[in-house]
Amino acid sequence: QVPLVESGGGSVQAGGSLRLSCAFSGRILSRYFIGWFRQSPGAEREFVSSVDWSGGSKYYADSVKGRFTISRDNAKNTVSLQMNALKPEDTAVYYCAAGLSAMPGLEYSYTYWGQGTQVAVSS
Repeated sequence: QVPLVESGGGSVQAGGSLRLSCAFSGRILSRYFIGWFRQSPGAEREFVSSVDWSGGSKYYADSVKGRFTISRDNAKNTVSLQMNALKPEDTAVYYCAAGLSAMPGLEYSYTYWGQGTQVAVSS
């Protein structure tokens, strides 16, 4: 069973928008912190954004501040990442992760990981 399932990836031109979705399943509870990470070829996986269990606290990497927005809907068991003003540098596989009391940016604090969804931004 895959506890987290990402969707919404695709190909878009620079300046365009995409909306990623992370659906909870299995052991993922509404009280888990949810984070988004990304990894491009030849690079280390990096933190993108995260939200606490209530949706009241949100965090963003400096590279995406002002462009990406994370939101959470526990009633629907989903977390979304709205990505606007996309740049070629945003091209990567995006992963959704969950963990109890997970710390933003700390990969080891997240227990469950999705399979990833590809985002490609062309010039």
